Amino acid sequence: MSVLTFNDVIETTRMITHQNLDVRTITMGISLRDCGHPDINVCAEKIYDKITKKAEKLVQTGEDIESDLGVPIINKRISVTPISMVGESCDASDYVPLAKAMDKAAHEVGVNFIGGFSALVDKGYTKGDRNLIASIPEALATTDVVCSSVNVGSTKAGINMDAVAEMGRVVKETAKKTAANDAIGCAKLVVFCNAVNDNPFMAGAFHGVTEPESVVSVGVSGPGVVKHALEAVRGQDIGAVAEVIKRTAFKITRVGQLVAQEAAKRLNTQFGIIDLSLAPTPAVGDSVAHILEEIGLESCGGPGTTATLAMLNDAVKKGGLMASSYVGGLSGAFIPVSEDAGMIAAVERGSLTLEKLEAMTCVCSVGLDMIAIPGDTTAETIAAIIADESAIGMINNKTTAVRVIPVPGKGVGETVEFGGLLGHAPIMAVSRFKPDVFIARGGRIPAPVRSLTN
Repeated sequence: MSVLTFNDVIETTRMITHQNLDVRTITMGISLRDCGHPDINVCAEKIYDKITKKAEKLVQTGEDIESDLGVPIINKRISVTPISMVGESCDASDYVPLAKAMDKAAHEVGVNFIGGFSALVDKGYTKGDRNLIASIPEALATTDVVCSSVNVGSTKAGINMDAVAEMGRVVKETAKKTAANDAIGCAKLVVFCNAVNDNPFMAGAFHGVTEPESVVSVGVSGPGVVKHALEAVRGQDIGAVAEVIKRTAFKITRVGQLVAQEAAKRLNTQFGIIDLSLAPTPAVGDSVAHILEEIGLESCGGPGTTATLAMLNDAVKKGGLMASSYVGGLSGAFIPVSEDAGMIAAVERGSLTLEKLEAMTCVCSVGLDMIAIPGDTTAETIAAIIADESAIGMINNKTTAVRVIPVPGKGVGETVEFGGLLGHAPIMAVSRFKPDVFIARGGRIPAPVRSLTN
């Protein structure tokens, strides 16, 4: 590792104090594979005990590192083994007690969110998968900080259309059960294709089966830093723009690696990965959309948006890979509508639509994220949106996801307020043309030719 100069220190300080550079999350992954038991109450107790033991010092350690290094650490989080696998040992079919044990443990250790109320069903279901998916709406309605995810497809396996149809119904039921809070449960539910095992970001984080007993990973974010750097190359060609983004991503990643290694050392656990994702917040100066507009767009969502986003995503990855040998997770640019002030403005001025967002997901991290849609959107339409996004992931061998919120009683033109990092969102229009017959077919979309790589 190269020696930091005085100018490096000053520049990093400026990034933190003036350009919204932060470590968005320290996430501890914890294996629960030894917590199974036929009695669901015993299983829940074992889950609670293991999480509180392993993560006992996570929050305090994060706060100590923040104080010692001067780097803001916004969230401290936990991910666990997909609960469908743990719960499969139980005689019970309702896994809500396991979600409540996760929630209780998360509150006890003081983390912001805990992920892993999850199932991986890209090729089909086990008993545990079916039980977990059926439990999602009630679990999210009766817990505070539990996050849920379901992987319905992959490049290797294709897309499980039975699961896609079911998740359309689950999203609707979750919205109904949390209607009093503008369907906030749906903000904690993600449907994936090609989910990764080491994602530190919520709501989709879970501790993959190939991960160790425990691990610490870090998600770094700095859209404001990138935008500020681009202001220095106004009028220069696009190659100069890409080079500035790459160099800036390098610097951001170095900060993240320093924090991650220190956290792993202090917590006496393994260092996992750095996820270099430009994750926006509703704060002014912390927007991915504003980066695209700084590159030269009149408004995010207009012509040229997909091209500029592709270049941004690629340059971020290149810079991060040069800064750390352990870049992982999702690492790219996120486009969550409600969490990005520039995206919200683009929707309100009419330049950004659901269809354009889908096109943008072909070239950036994850997918259709934190999008509020009319409450009367049908389960079949939501399932078809999930299928479309999963197809992009399957064909392009990349992670894609859907986190949409059908807000009961609200329609296009209205706004929903989630608060905090989740921000607020204008209700976006959804096509009125029905996919019901397609969704009713069920079955599995076969894996593409590119899956045959052996």
